[in-house]
Amino acid sequence: MQIFKKTPQIVVSYVVFTLGMALYTFAWSSFLLPSKIIGGGVSGISGILYFILPWHIPVGVMNLFFNAILLALGFKFLGAKFGANTIYGIVMSSVFFLFWQQVLHVETLFDVAMFGPFMCAIIGGALCGIGIGASFLMGGNSGGTDIIALILTKYYNVSPGKVIMYMDIFIIGASFFISHKLENVIFGYIVMVTLTYVLDMVLDGNKQSYQVMVFSSKTDQIGDAITKEVGRGATLLDATGCYTKQSQQVLMVLVHKTDKSNVMQIVNRIDPAAFISVAKVQGVYGKNFEKLKL
Repeated sequence: MQIFKKTPQIVVSYVVFTLGMALYTFAWSSFLLPSKIIGGGVSGISGILYFILPWHIPVGVMNLFFNAILLALGFKFLGAKFGANTIYGIVMSSVFFLFWQQVLHVETLFDVAMFGPFMCAIIGGALCGIGIGASFLMGGNSGGTDIIALILTKYYNVSPGKVIMYMDIFIIGASFFISHKLENVIFGYIVMVTLTYVLDMVLDGNKQSYQVMVFSSKTDQIGDAITKEVGRGATLLDATGCYTKQSQQVLMVLVHKTDKSNVMQIVNRIDPAAFISVAKVQGVYGKNFEKLKL
């Protein structure tokens, strides 16, 4: 019975994952490649070779080829750490590349020249970020240079994020040999920055949490009001002022981004003279927050 209950969730996850891959490859096929703008990752390598090699091998074919090699290396050096989602993401991204370019010829549906290369970089990067973000939220990924980063971090004390960043910088820099125009390389870096920003917004935008510390003589009243009106728990901490040497209680509250303004209004309403400290936190896990995934 447990399997049948989870089936709808699995179906929804793969539907969103698939749509994310479709949007990601659409951005490449309709905005970036027609403008000869190259982003990072395996898609960037495939795009460079598509323009440089005289045979014009489809990006989808090269994307599948390179990812298959990386996946084989991953299995060899890292073991069976790559599940069905990774293989599914690699296959679907390659299929959608072929669909957009070789079947639908999406680049002919509208003229990207009317947007200009700068807007194509912004739009393409944003759509890529949304697509990848949607896939990540569903536990999916498209393989690529992430596998190289995992292999290197296994044997060397380096950050996987830095490895991926350096590889993307190198790949985008190599796109200079396509058009021999420095501005296209700059547009490629704009794609990378836009993609990263939008990806973070998709993954963490609604999950951003804050730690609010309230120093007041009315912490009991404030804590009760927050619990009743906002529905968030609050904790009273015993503290002593270093200057006054007086004991007092400090109220600590962990809230989502959407609840922060309500908490601030409650504090101001009960004690306008309260001293408040607000800080973003990297993550909050537990009841009513994020589930800890190991």
